[in-house]
Amino acid sequence: MSKLFTTLTLVAAVALSACSTTNPDVVKRGDAQRMSQLQDATVLSSRPVTVDGSQSGVGAVAGGVTGAIAGSTVGGRREGQIVGVLGAVAGAVIGNAIERAATQEDALEIIVQLRNGERRSIVQAKGNETFNSGDPVVLVTTGGKTRVTRAPAVAPAPAATGKS
Repeated sequence: MSKLFTTLTLVAAVALSACSTTNPDVVKRGDAQRMSQLQDATVLSSRPVTVDGSQSGVGAVAGGVTGAIAGSTVGGRREGQIVGVLGAVAGAVIGNAIERAATQEDALEIIVQLRNGERRSIVQAKGNETFNSGDPVVLVTTGGKTRVTRAPAVAPAPAATGKS
C-alpha cells in the first residue's frame, strides 16, 4: 500500500508540473499590482517555435519507482530483483521523456524594432494575439521578463472649439 501511495504521489507531481505556463494572456499573482516598464515597438517578423520541455527529474523518479515496483513483482525473489532494477532504469528513461513532452510549449519568436531603431527578439508562449509585420506593439517588462502585446488604439484628441 505504501509503495502504491508513493507511486501515485510522484505521478501526480509530474502531472501538475505540466500545468505550468508562460502564456502571455495569464498574469502571475506576483506580477499583479506591480508597475511595469513599457516600450513602443513595431513588429518586423514573427515565427512559430517550440520551447523545449523541462527535465526536473520528477518524471525520471516517478518512472523509476513505478518501473521498480512493477518489475519486482515478476518471478521469484532473485528474478524480481533483477527485473526490478531493469524496470527502474527503463521507467526512469520513459518518465523523463514523458515529463519533457508534457512540459513542451508552442511559442512565437517576435522580432521588433523600437522607436530608437534598436531591434529585439522576444520568445513567448502563444496567446490569443497574432502578430504581423508592421503591427504596432508594446513590450511589457515586469521583474526582468518581457512579453509582447498589441498597442492599444489611440483615440484622437477632441478638436478645440474656437468659442471665447
